Amino acid sequence: MSAVRTGYVRPLDVKRGLVDMSHGSGGRAMAQLIDELFLAAFDNEWLREMNDQARVPMPSGRLVIATDSHVVSPLFFPGGDIGCLSVHGTINDVAMAGAKPLYLTSGFILEEGYPLADLKRIVDSMAAAAREAGVPIVTGDTKVVEQGKGDGVFINTTGVGVVLEGVDVSGANARPGDAILVSGTLGDHGVAIMSLRENLTFETTIQSDTAALHTLVAAMVEAVPGIRTLRDPTRGGLATTLNEIARQSKAGMTIREAAIPVRPEVSAACEFLGLDPLYVANEGKLVAICAPEDAERLLAAMRAHPQGRDSAIIGEVVADANHFVQMETGFGGRRMVDWLAGEQLPRIC
Repeated sequence: MSAVRTGYVRPLDVKRGLVDMSHGSGGRAMAQLIDELFLAAFDNEWLREMNDQARVPMPSGRLVIATDSHVVSPLFFPGGDIGCLSVHGTINDVAMAGAKPLYLTSGFILEEGYPLADLKRIVDSMAAAAREAGVPIVTGDTKVVEQGKGDGVFINTTGVGVVLEGVDVSGANARPGDAILVSGTLGDHGVAIMSLRENLTFETTIQSDTAALHTLVAAMVEAVPGIRTLRDPTRGGLATTLNEIARQSKAGMTIREAAIPVRPEVSAACEFLGLDPLYVANEGKLVAICAPEDAERLLAAMRAHPQGRDSAIIGEVVADANHFVQMETGFGGRRMVDWLAGEQLPRIC
């Protein structure tokens, strides 16, 4: 992000103004948007240098880098918005390596005609999420596309973190006999989005679970440094995540339906909408795999953290040359938990 501060320009009319093509032109209007909206919200010592890149301290350990693009619809939803989601999602991608997230970058693609008031609301939400997580946004970019060629706001964020020596977390590390854990109730985010799209009302408002999970991960790694695998079950939900890990580790998975935590209102909404909670996206939950002898210690550490109080052991890794994921049902049978076919919930994150 860079800006030019020469001459007088009228302050941004955030209440009534709209994004226009000049806000992406590289001229005075773009500089003003960056100064008065983005820099004002994200302000920190690295961003304040106003270069086209960020010069940040080099950490010791192994670097972890993750990037994610966010196209959620609608942009505002119960429990969050695209702004905090873009921060949480990338922080979590870095944290799933057992790493400490250090810095974020942000890239905005704005549609001509988008209200500046809504853009400020998104930017302020991002800034609050980054401050709460202690992970600053240190550089970024803004582009504007013609009206009708975007959908309000798209955001790309990239995260940089560091993983300490001795920590080796990967989807390829799961071994037969290992325990599978989840950090809480599943499907909250996806159902919150769908309930808004379908104008559904429930006795209890279903909130997105969007949250940064790095402090939970730090507590887990401290308790069990030998955690095999961490993954956040976003698009495709728990089912897709377990199939990905099974393929990476060349093993199978068996989970127990009765052990999987799902809120009753989420279960009811999924039944009404014809969805399977196992495939519904989450933005503030994680899947962990550890050695069986570490399972209870890891579970206790997770439940001691506010973001893991509903954690549960839901199954185990098994030897299976076909790398199948299967579930023991509540009726005592078994069913395949296959890869998601098609897109169950588009534009969810």
